[in-house]
Amino acid sequence: QLVESGGGSVQAGGSLRLSCAVSGYRDSRACMAWFRQAPGKERENLGAVDSDPTTVYPADSVKDRFTISRDKDKNTLTLQMNSLTIDDTGVYTCAAGYGGWCPSTSFIFWGQGTQVTVS
Repeated sequence: QLVESGGGSVQAGGSLRLSCAVSGYRDSRACMAWFRQAPGKERENLGAVDSDPTTVYPADSVKDRFTISRDKDKNTLTLQMNSLTIDDTGVYTCAAGYGGWCPSTSFIFWGQGTQVTVS
């Protein structure tokens, strides 16, 4: 089970830190990623972290403002978001998957998502 937390409302220019807690299983082989679903837009991959937490694949669209990290000991995935804009509004979801290149792996476990609203 993947459970996101840390969403909420923030003013433009502010920051938020999202967390994804993994429970029920521990598989260090999994690739983990953050996704965003903005209103009226397709789901977007914001970045992924390989089984090796030092191997991170940030999305070009947000890499200058967002930082994704993984703590394997705590079994958590984090997304630090800075300089937020109205366009960052959406539902943020973490996912885990296996196989192939991490950023394009088959994500088979999904959280419920957490809403981020920037005004």
